[in-house]
Amino acid sequence: MPVTAFLVEDNQVIRDNLIPTIESLSAARVAGIAETEEEAMAWLDAHDGHWDVAVVDLFLREGSGLNVVDRCRARLPHQRVVIFSNYATEEVRRRALLLGADAVFDKSTEIDGLLDFLEQLNSL
Repeated sequence: MPVTAFLVEDNQVIRDNLIPTIESLSAARVAGIAETEEEAMAWLDAHDGHWDVAVVDLFLREGSGLNVVDRCRARLPHQRVVIFSNYATEEVRRRALLLGADAVFDKSTEIDGLLDFLEQLNSL
């Protein structure tokens, strides 16, 4: 059974490339997307317990990906949250992990790490 992913990303070009990459190179399917913090919160509320992994960008058109990560603290034990950002500095990684992120991946250098993470979720 595929991993159900929720993507929080405001850049259309990135979404248009990332979704087919995720779906063709990992065992995940993207079940929902959000461009803003508010949209992400609404999707999470409407789909509570019906997702396996949230892939969240930090800087959104409106709001912050870190607030989305913080909102996911009360997630179910099988659910995972990862940051996928161009700004994956050591400080961002530290803050994201403190807020409950399971992993942080740099968009420019760690796409393989994200895909491996998604693939590992399928084997759990």
